[in-house]
Amino acid sequence: MNEFSILCRVIGSLFNRQPQDPLLVPLFTLLREGKLSAQWPLEQDELLQRLQQNSDPQALAADYNALFVGPDCRVPPYASQWPQGKPEAEVRAFLSSRGMPLSDAPADHFGVLMLAASWLEDQSAEDESAAQFALFDEYLLPWCGAFLGKVEAHAATAFYRTLAALSREAIQAMWDELNEAAEDNG
Repeated sequence: MNEFSILCRVIGSLFNRQPQDPLLVPLFTLLREGKLSAQWPLEQDELLQRLQQNSDPQALAADYNALFVGPDCRVPPYASQWPQGKPEAEVRAFLSSRGMPLSDAPADHFGVLMLAASWLEDQSAEDESAAQFALFDEYLLPWCGAFLGKVEAHAATAFYRTLAALSREAIQAMWDELNEAAEDNG
C-alpha cells in the first residue's frame, strides 16, 4: 500500500465509520500510541499529535453523530446534499464503472469517496491516474472544501476539527500529486 492509499484509507475510515466501530480499534490504537505518524507520508506531525491527544472513541461518538448522522446532522457527509456535489446515482455509476465493489450505503459519502481513492490507487490499473483525477476533480473537490470547513466550524471536539484540517491538507497534497502526474503524462 503506497502513501496516497494510506492517506485516503485512514481519512476515509475515520469519516465513514462511527468512532466506536470495532473495525476502527486498530486505527485508534495507532493514534493513541503515537504510531500513526511513523507511517504518515506528509509533514503533519502537529495535527497528528492533536489527534492523538483527543482520540478516545467513546468521547467522540456524540460529536460524530451530531455532525454526520441523521436528517438533522450539522454537516451532511453526502456530496448530493451540497450545491456543488454530484447526485449519488452519478457517483455510484462512476465507481461501479471502475469495478469498485459497493454496498447499499450511499456511495457519495465523503468517507466512501476517500476509501474509493485508496481502492483506485491499490488497483493500479493503467488508467488509475485518470480515474483518480476524475474522482477528485468531479466528485470530491467541488464540495469537500465547504464540507471540511463546516466540520471545523461545527465540531464539538478537537478531534474532528483537527481531522478536517488534516484532511484538507492531505487532499490538497494528493491533488497536487495527481496534477503533476497528469502533466507528466500529458
